[in-house]
Amino acid sequence: MGNTKDLGLLIARVLLALMYVVADIGKINSYGGTQGYMQSMGVPGDFLPLVILVEVGGGLVIILGAWTNLVAVLLAGFTLVAALIFHHNFADQNQMIHFMKNISITGGFLALAVAGAGGISVDAWRSKRS
Repeated sequence: MGNTKDLGLLIARVLLALMYVVADIGKINSYGGTQGYMQSMGVPGDFLPLVILVEVGGGLVIILGAWTNLVAVLLAGFTLVAALIFHHNFADQNQMIHFMKNISITGGFLALAVAGAGGISVDAWRSKRS
């Protein structure tokens, strides 16, 4: 059962984090447009490098399973804040879908924070070394 749980947690980590890593390719390729969108929603466009760092860095750390509990909680908060800032127009069905997607991802990160990274992770490797 342990191997199944560990494999499941690895797959869950990859699926949760991959969205951020892949989405940031679009943010980088459309840097000016992304900055403009952020500014139109009241967020300074100068924050875009920090957003990319959080999403790519946090995503890669989650995939590796390093500091999983802490990073998962931080990404849950980040995702919830993004939902509230960028997807709050519930009269627009597309925005409502994006809001609910972000809420679901937030839940996934919180579940990961509680479950931990599992045995196929940097966290498990570090734990075994101590």
